[in-house]
Amino acid sequence: MFTEIPSLRPETPLLDAINSPADLRELPPEQLQEVCRQLREFLLYSVGQSGGHFAAGLGVVELTVALHYVFSTPDDQLVWDVGHQAYPHKVLTGRREQMTKIRREDGPAAFPTRDESDYDTFGVGHSSTSISAALGMALAHRQQGREQDTVAVIGDGAITAGMAFEALNHAGHEKADMLVILNDNDMSISNNVGALNKYLTRIWSSKTYSAMRAGSKKVLEKIPAAWEFARRTEEHMKGMVAPGTLFEEFGFNYFGPVDGHDIEELVKTLRNLSELKGPRFLHIVTRKGKGFLPAEQDPIGYHALKPVASSASAGKSKPTYSNVFGEWLCDMAAADQRLAGITPAMREGSDLIRFSHEYPDRYYDVAIAEQHAVTLAAGLACEGSKPVVAIYSTFLQRAYDQLIHDVALQNLDVLFAIDRAGLVGEDGPTHHGAYDLSYLRCIPNLVVMTPSDENECRQMLYTGYQFEGPAAVRYPRGSGTGAVPENTMRSLPMGKGRMMRESAAEAGKRVAILAFGAPLANALQVAESLDASVADMRFVKPIDHQLIAELAANHDLLVTLEENATMGGAGSAVLESMAEQGIACPVLLRGIPDRYIEHASPARQWQDIQLDTEQLLAAIEQRLSRI
Repeated sequence: MFTEIPSLRPETPLLDAINSPADLRELPPEQLQEVCRQLREFLLYSVGQSGGHFAAGLGVVELTVALHYVFSTPDDQLVWDVGHQAYPHKVLTGRREQMTKIRREDGPAAFPTRDESDYDTFGVGHSSTSISAALGMALAHRQQGREQDTVAVIGDGAITAGMAFEALNHAGHEKADMLVILNDNDMSISNNVGALNKYLTRIWSSKTYSAMRAGSKKVLEKIPAAWEFARRTEEHMKGMVAPGTLFEEFGFNYFGPVDGHDIEELVKTLRNLSELKGPRFLHIVTRKGKGFLPAEQDPIGYHALKPVASSASAGKSKPTYSNVFGEWLCDMAAADQRLAGITPAMREGSDLIRFSHEYPDRYYDVAIAEQHAVTLAAGLACEGSKPVVAIYSTFLQRAYDQLIHDVALQNLDVLFAIDRAGLVGEDGPTHHGAYDLSYLRCIPNLVVMTPSDENECRQMLYTGYQFEGPAAVRYPRGSGTGAVPENTMRSLPMGKGRMMRESAAEAGKRVAILAFGAPLANALQVAESLDASVADMRFVKPIDHQLIAELAANHDLLVTLEENATMGGAGSAVLESMAEQGIACPVLLRGIPDRYIEHASPARQWQDIQLDTEQLLAAIEQRLSRI
């Protein structure tokens, strides 16, 4: 059991000799336990150096080793759900020496990605996609007559999503040749992991049992009553030691639970299962953070780490936008008994911890079920509650139909607090909130706001809450300018921006910068060099047509800034407003270009999209030179 993160790279001679799973498969089974120990120690060191997802990877060390030992990866497909737990997989598949740079611009991605390695068979980042993807692979193998194994690894949180059950239902119907592994780290079922259960699971997964089962079925199917009795008896026996009846009803042959940290037992069970055909479901029980005592005791707090060096030197950090939202939610709940808070399994990330403790009767964590979260809010609003949906921008994409059909079409009073809007740094393109302004502003009835600092965020949340109808406030990850939110709450004038700086020039090529949200700080810096006017637009919808007209009339160039895709975003809204009003004025759009922005530091990503002050100033000056 490790109790601290090593500052020096540990000696891991056995692990260092493994440059691919083929090397791992050359080892005798008795050495696998030592491989696991060294792999866990290396993970403690490498994630301590790089930062990144932590506890989940520690929990699947034995499973990862067993999977690559038994199956012929990459010919056999291994699909990880979400990918938080894929760091051990990356270490064993040729990326060991790069792991101290994971999530950096010159290092591996935070999640499995097909462009990075042949062993990353499917790009992930969002939850509950693994079974669908693995099913598609298995059906392709069958269609093409290829003999390959397909394995999906999904967690007990991810399997709660409707998409996972849709895939299970279809896989059972197709009788697909695939294995689904449920990695269950919920300790409430750990009592099922014992000697009797281990013995029965080994029997159930054996070829002998499967052959007897198939032979008995052929005989007893001729006597329907006898076959039904035998089938029910088998289900009852399994149900006494394992919660597998549900998966059997989906058409899967269920095995488990198995101790996910018993490498010897895992290898034996997986070998048995690899020789079977059809839909198989293996239930393993693991401990998140296994092998590192602080992470075992606090798996949520150790879900991800910051680099040890930066954590030690960091001073007191500024409150984040998420913190501002969490404080506002509690203040608003105290003032209005109708308020209800909803989150799709992001209590910590969206900072609903205090709210969940102080208002448990009005707090709803719906698990990883974004579609349900939005329609639940619609139902609450129908009966006079005031629901607030706290959701990441990248996850709201998964509930787009519900947002349109169930909320906006019925003009229901729901507030969306959209966290992680814009670029999110090291998590990369799967988690960027790059499209919300584009996909929100086209929806009738919906108000869309973009706060430029922490106080603006608080006031916009209040404004959206007071608005009678659907409203959205989208704010970035982390901290902003450090503006201290006011204790009071006030409604902002609907659809109105505010001037932050007026150009002093009376003639010449005058510039007006129209900033939407976080880029306002850079806009003000650039404006000092250009003597430009700056408007904090505040609202993307309804947009301030009057302010746009005034700025266009008094300036030679308008520049729009947004941390969103320029295609269909806030800049497009400005152009549409000008077209409607018959205004002709040159416009320079700056935002996220039409490509995916890879993982890097937030500052480097802003340089990449030319929203940093230096490149922004150069782009404006270049555009002015052509006027």
